Amino acid sequence: MPAAANAQSTTDQVFESLHSAIVTLELPPGRRVSEAEIAKSLNVSRQPVRDAFYRLSELGFLRIRPQRATTITCISEQALRDARFIRVALEAECLRSAAERLTDADIPVLEDLLTQQQKAVAAGERLAFHLLDDQFHRTICDIAGHPVAWNLIRDQKVHLDRVRYLSLSSGAFCAFGDHREILDSLIARDADRAEARLRIHLSRILQILAQVRATHSAYFED
Repeated sequence: MPAAANAQSTTDQVFESLHSAIVTLELPPGRRVSEAEIAKSLNVSRQPVRDAFYRLSELGFLRIRPQRATTITCISEQALRDARFIRVALEAECLRSAAERLTDADIPVLEDLLTQQQKAVAAGERLAFHLLDDQFHRTICDIAGHPVAWNLIRDQKVHLDRVRYLSLSSGAFCAFGDHREILDSLIARDADRAEARLRIHLSRILQILAQVRATHSAYFED
């Protein structure tokens, strides 16, 4: 039993490492990856890498073909639009529940996340902001009483995250402003306003898509 648990933990660690590398484009679309090279770089056996590769392929981020190189998939506009649709539907419901369930103790937690985000924006720390952005949205799902919703969102949103990460050098300040308005609406217990701000926030990806694609055309499917 302990051995199996340890093996699963290693697989999770490999998955998280590769997941992050794909989101931040350290492993860019089209890049070839091999089990042997990844196992060597992470100092693990090939089995947890194979398992992580399978999980990533199921999410649509790796293309595994027999007798051919495994590659990071290119960004699909349709997958991005589908992921955004799913995210809006789930988060809108969570946000409305959070507006009803928010306690006085929850507010300083969310405020602290915004303070950290503001510092990350000022320092130009794109990865730090990305992680804090996720934590803000995940905390809202937790407050709503539906932490499982974030797991579903996370599985889909890498399709969004690669485009979002490419835009953060110029878009982080705008995202921070959206978060400020969402939190202010939550504090006011105004679920309608909070949902409206969330929908605007999660629609910005569609507004920047054409520009990001024009700048990084090699990362996208034809």
